[in-house]
Amino acid sequence: MTLPNSTAKTVTIFGGSGFIGRQIVRLLAKQGHRIRVAVRRPDLAGHLQPLGGVGQIQAMQANLRYRWSVDRAVQGADAVINCVGILAASGGQRFDAVQAFGPRAIAEAARAQNIRNVVHLSAIGADSTSNIAYLRSKGDGEAGMLETVPEAVILRPSILFGPEDGFFNRFAAMAGLSPALPLFGGGHTRFQPVYVSDVANAAVKAVNGEAKPRSIYELGGPEQVTFRQCMEMMLEIIGRKRLLVPVPFAVGKMMGSVLGLLPKSPLTRDQVRMLEIDNVVSEAAETEGRTLAGLGIEATAMDVILPTYLMRFREHGQFARTRLT
Repeated sequence: MTLPNSTAKTVTIFGGSGFIGRQIVRLLAKQGHRIRVAVRRPDLAGHLQPLGGVGQIQAMQANLRYRWSVDRAVQGADAVINCVGILAASGGQRFDAVQAFGPRAIAEAARAQNIRNVVHLSAIGADSTSNIAYLRSKGDGEAGMLETVPEAVILRPSILFGPEDGFFNRFAAMAGLSPALPLFGGGHTRFQPVYVSDVANAAVKAVNGEAKPRSIYELGGPEQVTFRQCMEMMLEIIGRKRLLVPVPFAVGKMMGSVLGLLPKSPLTRDQVRMLEIDNVVSEAAETEGRTLAGLGIEATAMDVILPTYLMRFREHGQFARTRLT
């Protein structure tokens, strides 16, 4: 539904060309909002233009490490969304710079423009006291955001799934090359995978004033599943039989330490350490309505979406008849 012009907002989205960001752009554009996509490389954000009308989506250069570019990106905006995040540090993209310093810089720029409608994408497990750099930086980012703009809304999703996800796609690709897949810690870690479009919907609802200010929402799908169950579901969809080999966390951390030295590493030590922690919506969030359901969103089940993009990993492609190997 397109909003009347009188209620349309100008929304700046940091990281709007990424996995979550482009889904948020699509939904905002459909509602008639004007969108600024603040990214490091505007020349690589052209794929967003077809998501809206002529002139509705504007890509502009911004880097969270350079405050002046952040100030420029939010100038004149009605709302700000931050969905910048990294899973592994590389080059100048460090956890502290991107996920701790960055959100505070965005919040300070928003406050200077008297913008109180701010939405920040974080992650379940974010904790400023964590000894895992990823989770610690996420926690520091939340703290900086809420200290600077107390009215901000924080969204903490569990593991995301969708056509370009970095979880199911990664292991499905691995299954095409390897006769076995690792189950770190035996595969007992619990996840609550959430569909990327549901998370984007939550962000848009927050921008539209449908979320409680000063709140941290935890977003998970309708099912809690173990790492092993995720792998079994993925293998069934792509029609492949592979050994699922339990790997002790200690061994996994050594593997991550070595692989983490590679460019675009497929696995880091911190990623293995995070698998020691369940990634599910807390009881407190459920009780207090700080969930997808609390925002009036019906969570999408994995079995509805996973086949639509994992089929390409079948032995003879997505149009081949399913055959177990």
